[in-house]
Amino acid sequence: MQGSLARAQMKVFQPSGHINAENAAVLKQQLAETVSSLENASLLVDMSQVDSLDSEGLMVLISTMTLAQRLNKQFGLCGISPSVRIVLELTQLDRVFQIFESLPGVDALAA
Repeated sequence: MQGSLARAQMKVFQPSGHINAENAAVLKQQLAETVSSLENASLLVDMSQVDSLDSEGLMVLISTMTLAQRLNKQFGLCGISPSVRIVLELTQLDRVFQIFESLPGVDALAA
């Protein structure tokens, strides 16, 4: 799923390494706190530093997206590596998540 994400009040969160059962609970809590914050209208998870993603990691992303929808906030992913993209495609979650190739509006911010 691709589209546009509002830049105003957008928080970018960048996990790194392997997102798996070992660290999924901590990541879930961090993402829930971030998306629940009143100052953030949208959350973009920059996946460019993520090496791998297992089923627990997928559940964290799904639960965060669900929470964002309940709070009427936007949620998206960007910078997805080929190995993570394959997982999203095999599970057909690439059709569910709003996915960007890179951080939207970075060029505009640099100008």
